[in-house]
Amino acid sequence: MSRVLIVDDEASICWAFGEYLGDLGHDVVVASTAEEGLELARGEALDAVILDVRLPGMDGLSAMGAFRDRVGAAPIIIITAFGNLDTAVRAVEGGAFDYLVKPFDLDQAGAVVQRALEARNPRAASGADGPPGPDDHSRRLIGSSAPMQALFKQIALVAVTDVPVLITGESGVGKELVARAIHDHGPRRNATFLPACLAAMSPGLIEAELFGHVRGSFTGASHDRKGLLELASGGTVLLDEIGDAPAEMQIKLLRAIENREITPVGDARPRPINVRFLAATNRNLGKRMAAGEFREDLYFRLGVFPIHVPPLRDRLGDIPELARHFLRIVDPRQGENPILRDDLIAELVSRPWRGNVRELRNAIERAAIVARGGPLLPEHLPPSIEPFDHDENQKDGGLDRAITQWTEAALNYLEADDQTDSLHERFLARVEPPMLKSVLLREAGNKALAAQRIGIHRSTLRQKLRRYGLE
Repeated sequence: MSRVLIVDDEASICWAFGEYLGDLGHDVVVASTAEEGLELARGEALDAVILDVRLPGMDGLSAMGAFRDRVGAAPIIIITAFGNLDTAVRAVEGGAFDYLVKPFDLDQAGAVVQRALEARNPRAASGADGPPGPDDHSRRLIGSSAPMQALFKQIALVAVTDVPVLITGESGVGKELVARAIHDHGPRRNATFLPACLAAMSPGLIEAELFGHVRGSFTGASHDRKGLLELASGGTVLLDEIGDAPAEMQIKLLRAIENREITPVGDARPRPINVRFLAATNRNLGKRMAAGEFREDLYFRLGVFPIHVPPLRDRLGDIPELARHFLRIVDPRQGENPILRDDLIAELVSRPWRGNVRELRNAIERAAIVARGGPLLPEHLPPSIEPFDHDENQKDGGLDRAITQWTEAALNYLEADDQTDSLHERFLARVEPPMLKSVLLREAGNKALAAQRIGIHRSTLRQKLRRYGLE
């Protein structure tokens, strides 16, 4: 876990960054003035600073030198709503890691912060040997079982090449960790690793997000903007949730992968790109191809070297090692080799772990909080979630039945109500809360993953949770 200082007098910016980085597991501290930020930097060990230019009192650019003296080599990211050439030059000359102009896309800004944190620890970014730091712990693949040994061998074989890799597996198994391991052990290890979650992107803007756009190409396009595939030049792009890519985007991705070039929205000239393509999905692409929902040519182009990440139920022998690993992260007082009681291990191994490794980590973190530094007991774990059917068709059928039940319950309620106004709002008030609760439960409370699964933006999910008192 990294510690990030945000210095901005706009509470909404601080809140948005705090929520986003918090969902990624980082610790965030906030200041509204440069002077307050410098005081915090005096007593905090910081891994990165996000610094606004226009602040009450001392401005951000003037404060950069003082921050550099306090935070050492920690990267400083400048943000401003009044960007111009002079400001950009001063930021770069002052040693800023990057420069963001408001309003910016939070996911792209988050990617900049992630690259800055990786640059903070070059050994972790390059995969070099050495003592593990905070980022190493969160990015390690853990396991000594036969399925994991086979996975490690596949990663080692494909990492040194530049071919596309299709990573499949259930939600929570660690597909992004596998992608990062391929990048970290490959020839592009010193360049950018940029995950792009297609399911989290607005369908109307996904092309511009990936390929960029030119000024005037659509309403609001006031300047040229590079897409994610250009921003990752020289590095690796992970097309996460590729199974959810819209049909019209699949052909464009195929051309980008085959021709190594892109055409920004509104431009007639293709641009060359130099990236390695990795893709990940928890979908059954074979069934989606049979249903005409996924292109076979894209599947075979991405699947030059397919890797399937095993679910936790197929590697139960790794659970004690994983539990100790997560306990070391959440409670360093336990030491390098925490002792787990036999009854706790027995309980862990007996559970279905429908959320796989992610659910196990959440359970250990919760148990460590309840145990308050003492030994972890079975009763410290959250309640077990019952197993579910992993067949996609049956899951889809179960979803249809659930939607039908929610809809019927809401309609019965509304028919018995003689109110005639606000029908839409009252209908949603009956249907949405149980759906939101169900998805949050499935994703073990992770709002970012829940928003992806529902198909809405993370901020929209938070607004709905507050509206219904579910925050």
